[in-house]
Amino acid sequence: MHKAGLLGLCARAWNSVRMASSGMTRRDPLANKVALVTASTDGIGFAIARRLAQDGAHVVVSSRKQQNVDQAVATLQGEGLSVTGTVCHVGKAEDRERLVATGFSPYNVSKTALLGLTKTLAIELAPRNIRVNCLAPGLIKTSFSRMLWMDKEKEESMKETLRIRRLGEPEDCAGIVSFLCSEDASYITGETVVVGGGTPSRL
Repeated sequence: MHKAGLLGLCARAWNSVRMASSGMTRRDPLANKVALVTASTDGIGFAIARRLAQDGAHVVVSSRKQQNVDQAVATLQGEGLSVTGTVCHVGKAEDRERLVATGFSPYNVSKTALLGLTKTLAIELAPRNIRVNCLAPGLIKTSFSRMLWMDKEKEESMKETLRIRRLGEPEDCAGIVSFLCSEDASYITGETVVVGGGTPSRL
């Protein structure tokens, strides 16, 4: 095969993968699915909640504060999305029980333990045709990470540590989660996807 033909074939294949992972090839890839997302009124969780709902899932938004739940739900419902919400403060037993009743199990785990939990749950839930995957975000521009990029000097310093010379946006995480929830990822379970801009440190 000529080099030009091979490049064209690769370009078409990559375009198909890109469109599939972004949900462009079919409508509502997450229809008939329910997703529980811990989210406030902005940041990674909120972007994920919006993307999953846009892709057809019914999303249950969880936060420690009722006002955050109300605002997130109102914003997303105002966009015509199927979203409800529940308060969960992990220090309160009744909140944890309510969250479990909504469809989520262990909640307050450390980030490192979550990696092992992902592997364990993937094994335990596979016979029920339930897949479990994990997202490990790097430096994403949210209010939580503001201290790391709040001034230009700090931001430029952080960019120097990344192979992709920019900080992540919440939407960079949302598309990956939507893909993992879709049928396109039906053969993926027990995995942790790092969205870190090529940071040298790994899990």
